[in-house]
This record gives sequence, C-alpha cells and structure tokens, in this order.
Amino acid sequence: MENDSTFVAPEGVYSVTDEHKPNHQQNLAVSVGPALFPSKVSTIILRFPAAKQGGAPGFAQLLGGGKSEPKKDKAEKVAKDRDDGVSLSSSDTPDESEQPPPSQEPASASQSHEQHTLFSHPPAAGKKKAMARPKHNIRTTSSTFITRIQTAEGLTKTLQSKQGDVTFLFYNFAKSFVWIEAGSKAKEPLSRITFSAYPTCHDVNISTATPDRLDVIIGFNTGDLIWLDPINSRYGRLNKQGSISGSPCTAVRWVPSSATLFLVSHADGTIIVYDKEREDGTFTPQDPNTPSPNDANGSLSPNTEGTSQEWDPLDNIFVTMPPWHPVTATGGGISTAGKSDKEKAAKNPVSHWRLSRQSVVDFVFSPDVKYVAAISEDGCLRVIDALAEQLVDCYASYFGALTCVAWSPDGRFILTGGQDDLLTIFSPWEQRVIARCQGHSSFVSSVAFDELRCDGRTYRFGSVAEDNKLILWDFSSGALHRPKLQQYLPSINSPGLDEATSPRYHPAPSRNEIAFVQPVLVFVQFHPRSILTATKGAQIKLWIRPLALRPRTLRARTQVDAQDLIPNRAVTLSP
Repeated sequence: MENDSTFVAPEGVYSVTDEHKPNHQQNLAVSVGPALFPSKVSTIILRFPAAKQGGAPGFAQLLGGGKSEPKKDKAEKVAKDRDDGVSLSSSDTPDESEQPPPSQEPASASQSHEQHTLFSHPPAAGKKKAMARPKHNIRTTSSTFITRIQTAEGLTKTLQSKQGDVTFLFYNFAKSFVWIEAGSKAKEPLSRITFSAYPTCHDVNISTATPDRLDVIIGFNTGDLIWLDPINSRYGRLNKQGSISGSPCTAVRWVPSSATLFLVSHADGTIIVYDKEREDGTFTPQDPNTPSPNDANGSLSPNTEGTSQEWDPLDNIFVTMPPWHPVTATGGGISTAGKSDKEKAAKNPVSHWRLSRQSVVDFVFSPDVKYVAAISEDGCLRVIDALAEQLVDCYASYFGALTCVAWSPDGRFILTGGQDDLLTIFSPWEQRVIARCQGHSSFVSSVAFDELRCDGRTYRFGSVAEDNKLILWDFSSGALHRPKLQQYLPSINSPGLDEATSPRYHPAPSRNEIAFVQPVLVFVQFHPRSILTATKGAQIKLWIRPLALRPRTLRARTQVDAQDLIPNRAVTLSP
C-alpha cells in the first residue's frame, strides 16, 4: 500500500493531499547556477472571519465575541500552547533531586522580571500606541535589491473572500521568495518576489499574524534582512548591505510572543538580536581574542574576574553590548561615560553574541523562551540563557557537525541530527545524553516533535535525511536506565581531550555508554491536521493525518526509556 503518496503508521495511513512543485521557469532559473541554498518552508494558519451575512453572529459567539476575533483567538491559542509547555516545566522541578534544570523557574515570573532586561525592553518612552508597519511599498520600489514582484490577479479580493482557517506557506527557491496557499487549485502562487541576492532563511511572526497583516523576516546570503508584510505589499530593510554583519544568514527566529524582536544566526559563528522597528546603528563587534579593558561593551559570559584570558568558545559566549543595549542604557554596572544621548538612542543590533569560530547552523527557543539551543559546524550544541546572555552547557556531537535541532514541547529534551547520521536526545535537566537513534544512512536534514502525540511520557518526533527517508519515532519513558559510568568517555569528535575542560563542556559519550535504537527529505514540520515535507528543490507535500487527535495532557516524568525508542515507520520519499 505504501508509495510516494501514502505510508502506514500505527495510528493509521498518512496520505498526500496537497503537493507543490516549482514550475518550468523556476527550474530553468535554478539550472543556470548552482543550488547553493536549499529551500526552507515557513507556515502560518490564519483564521479569517466568517461572512457578515447570516452566520456571522454564531461564528462570533463561537470565537468568544468581540470585534477582533481573529487576533484575539490567535493570541489566546499561542498563550495556551505556551502555558501547556510551561506548566510541565514548573511541575517537574520538585521531582528532580539533582542540579536544577535550566527551565526550573516558571515562565510567568521570568517574563515579568528577567525578560525586561533584553526581550521585553521598551523601545522608547510613550511609544506603545500602534504597531509599526514596514516603510516601503514593494510594488513601487526603485530598490535594486528587489528585481521583480509577481502577484496573483485580484489578490486583495481573494484574501477578503477567505473564511475560517487558511494555511499559508512561504518558501525560498533560488533568488525567489514564494507565498502560496495550501490546498489551493491556483497554478500560480499568491506572490513571488525575486531579489538580487539569495534568500537563505525566513520566519513568520505568529503573535502578530492576523488576516490584515503578516510580519515575515527574510535573511540573505549577503547578511541583509527584509521585513516583509506580504498582505499589504510593504517591506523594510535591516542590516542593509551588511552594515552590521556581512556574513550569510543561516537561520532566523522571532522571539516567541514578541511583536518586534527576532534573532538571526550567521555563518561567522554569531547570533544577533534585532528589533524590526529600529534603524541600523553604527556598530563594530569586539574581537573576543583582543578585549580592551577600557571598553566595557564586550564581555565574556559568564563574567570573568578581571583576568585577561583567551576566549574559549566551549566555555563562554562573547557578548558585545552596543551603547543602546538594555543593560548599558540603564547603567547595569557598565560605564556609559562619554556616550552622548544620540549614541545611546535605541538602534540595531540589540545585542551581539559570538558563539563559535565556525558557522552557527540553526537555533531554537525553549518553550518558556528563557533559553536558546544553538548548533554549529564545530559539532557542538550550546544551551544559552538568553535573558542573562550566558552559556549554560556545551555538548559535543559524536562525529561531525550538527545539522538540525528541536526542543520538546514540554522543554525536557533537546533533539539534534547531524553528519554522523544519528539523532541524539539530550536532557538539559540532567546535563547528559539520553539516547541516540540510528536509522538514517546519510546526513540528517531536519527533526521535529509532533506536539499532538507528546504527553510528557511518550514523545513522537520525526526526522528526514539526505537518504530521502522520513522516519517517525516514539520515545517512551520508564526503561532507559542511567549509565553506570558517570564519567564521559571521549568520542572521536571531542576536542581538547588532553586538556582540562570546562565544567560547561560535555564531551560526547562513547558508543557503549549510550543506548542505540535501530529502526524497524530535507524538511519536516508537524501541524494539527497534517505533516509537511519539502525537498531542497522546493517540492512540498502535505500528508493528512489518519485521525483528528486532541492534544495530550503533558505529564511529569523523570526517567526515559530507550528500549521504547522504536520508530513507528521508515518511509522512503522520492527525491
């Protein structure tokens, strides 16, 4: 029964309901030059209001009333999803008798106090009335950075006629950025924008998404950033011509529940914090290997005790704070003498983190938005306290670079895939590797948790790799025993083994120390009603779920079962 359009899992049959392929013109454009940057997909589900005739009152009552039903419903949904994840992190704390995990404190407390230092810092006094829009009209722009814009005929009327939940997809393909509607019969996309540079990554802001506006950030191989509102055909530019960083963008993520802040990782080993409403400032990051004692804007994390030492990327991240950084602007123990008010005016970047001497591949936020898990080509997973801007832990891969990362919905586990063809499950709570999953025969391209099938005891996640296999895994707790040897044995990817390592650095355990699980694309995402897969060449498929599942109640559990880490099914996808 299995073919390119269906596959069988324990819960039923998944089948393709929607497929999008690049047209001949797009394939021709790619064939001219090398495919340097693979396609990535961002998705957003918008709830459009019902028609005003007849059924409007009933629909309004269903959504809870009010004039801004879609926005309110979306905000409540996001808040509810985050509360579910936070509730487990908080309740799990008393069960741990060891060192407290990173996410011990309730998110509500952290957001009301700690987040104010960076993620919730007000951009300007008395400026909280209306949400800013991008400055420029993309249809009438004279910018040479945008070379062509194609929009579906009657786009405004098409959007106005929408009702109920509509899923939109955004993807990059060669030098184009494409916006399509899932399930649409239209042959042409809603819009296609062609740039003079290559789009490499993008993200849609869920917290500000409404039927009237969307906030999309696009990163480019030149380091440039575009803030795009495709519904209103408006855009703004940040890091213009690489004024802040000319290194290629590798990943971009909006800060969850923030309307303005987002993070961008670069190929030079940095992550930069931006505010979409700020102008670019004059900024030069400090060299971590030649810190100036007179310049207080560069600091190792955690703070050094005034001793001059070479920066160790396995032990610290190097933070360069511009004059308008929240800590710098409010004093915060950092001298601002000699800085004019103009120099302290809020601009971009908000902050600058140097993580590694090699490229940062990707990063994700923890569910409580306090921590960032970042992976890099040096083969390390770094867990960063985003609020304190400090490195918490650094874990080495078994071999080679890490290529993808995901955080479990309850915040208990971090899942990575890498060039070692393995999936590795880390527990930041216990500061150790839980298990490795062996099933792919090539580099792992993407990993994701299926939130509808995660309940705190059993976790469903999927992985795809360059062997064109999609594998679904069920990870149950209860039978995975702690390793008898607490001392980590060196792996073939653990640097500096003959030197004294930092307490934050954790070499990869050896093969005989961690349970391996044998199994019985390029991109994967889980959605309430479907699974999304995509290839490097922008061939997108939506696989409908066999059953409509309700989200499971997340429950606390401290032990994990490696024996139950048995994948449900390995499916081969056509390239």
